[in-house]
Amino acid sequence: MNFKLTTKNIDDINSDLEIIIVIAKDMKHRFVKDKKLLKKVGFGGDHEEICLLAEKDRLYVGSESVKSTDIRPAIAVAIRSLKSTRYKSAKIATYMSHPKCTAVLRGMVEGMILGDYIFDDYKSKRSKKRLENITISIEEYHSHQLDIDSCQRAVDNAIIGAEATNYTRDIVNTPPDDLYPKKMAKLAREMAKDSSLECSILKPKDLRDQKMNTLLAVARASRHAPRVIHLAHKPTNPKAVVTIVGKGLTYDSGGLSLKPSDFMVTMKSDKSGGSAVMGIMKAVSEMNLPIEVHGFIGAVENMIGGDAYKPDDVLVAKNGKTIEVRNTDAEGRLVLADLLCYAQQEVKADYLFDMATLTGACVVGVGHYTSGVMGNRKMATEMVLNAANKISGEMATKLEFNRYLKRSLKSEIADICNISNTRYGGAITAGIFLSEFIDEHHKDRWAHIDIAGPAFVESVWGENPHGASGAGVRMMLRLIEKLARGDAHAEV
Repeated sequence: MNFKLTTKNIDDINSDLEIIIVIAKDMKHRFVKDKKLLKKVGFGGDHEEICLLAEKDRLYVGSESVKSTDIRPAIAVAIRSLKSTRYKSAKIATYMSHPKCTAVLRGMVEGMILGDYIFDDYKSKRSKKRLENITISIEEYHSHQLDIDSCQRAVDNAIIGAEATNYTRDIVNTPPDDLYPKKMAKLAREMAKDSSLECSILKPKDLRDQKMNTLLAVARASRHAPRVIHLAHKPTNPKAVVTIVGKGLTYDSGGLSLKPSDFMVTMKSDKSGGSAVMGIMKAVSEMNLPIEVHGFIGAVENMIGGDAYKPDDVLVAKNGKTIEVRNTDAEGRLVLADLLCYAQQEVKADYLFDMATLTGACVVGVGHYTSGVMGNRKMATEMVLNAANKISGEMATKLEFNRYLKRSLKSEIADICNISNTRYGGAITAGIFLSEFIDEHHKDRWAHIDIAGPAFVESVWGENPHGASGAGVRMMLRLIEKLARGDAHAEV
């Protein structure tokens, strides 16, 4: 999909189709040119409601407000509805909440790219994407006079962020027999070669040398050996240092604590955290942001076999803590325990984040579409929540640690259990478990993000397709962009 920004008024642009966003059901606005026809067909301008007037070559879509969080999904729905049509080009005006705030324009372009996504690599007959060219007029909904250079930057950043999200979606959607730890490491190396990123890969011997025993235990029964991937973006004189750690379970059978068969379907998505880290690093490199960013990915496959690690085993993590295994399906936290220790050993960061499809309990607690954010202190968690809910279009909520749930991880024979002794609060107890592997320097700078809900949903929602959503990419990219401007709390 190609984008062109122009100073021409919308009516002066030649295109196959005009896309018009109806804001807050305002059918009297000057952009709405077919009031009588729309009334006749019953179009009311509700959020994400669409109406294609083929005889006029106009597509109308409703949005609740002129906010990026509303415009993005609305325009995605509109673009998705055009997949069966023959339109090759479209034009659209600009919608802004403020003449100097380009977040809405960026959200609109993101929505177009995200809504146009389809994963059909395994179809014998692939779908044809006909809509190729989008012309955006800076004629604005409120008649604001816009700076075309600022608008162009917004469009460029939208393309980078949305394409990185789609790149992540592709990785997550790829079946486990075609994307296992070695392949994931190869993909990371190829991406680094095409960018300014540094890339180093730890193989099993390196992992043993680093005493990453809990990660190795999870990988033990798989024919695919594990990898730890370290990607780094190192600009000159960075304004801050950020580390992002991602769970990359390329497949999770549950191990000897075997999942029910229905729950094994979609477990290719257990690499969503690590895949998001790759997407984030791709975008950070392409934007060349003045923040030093390190991405660590634990690429592992959790399988069954005679060499599988077992309930009742006691494992020794990289930091020396002993862990009583009571469920081998609580494997992601074991991978992250060693990975977090390694990441902190290698980089002393100003901010440390980990992302993982860690618990089904998070989905039960907050639903399919929302990430759970938790940590020891308010600062890092609030940074994530602000970047998610206010500007990126992703949804996140805070889950609070407490001393009583911490007691449920007590082990009688080791330092800690890998699961709690209660079925309740599982997302929080998983986060508390991870907090045991955060060192003193990073203790107040760390946030854990459980993306189990939004990472992979088997239905279309907003700007997201069936399957992988690329959860975490836009959220963390916006957070890093805000740090680059020296403002971790203001809106973009």
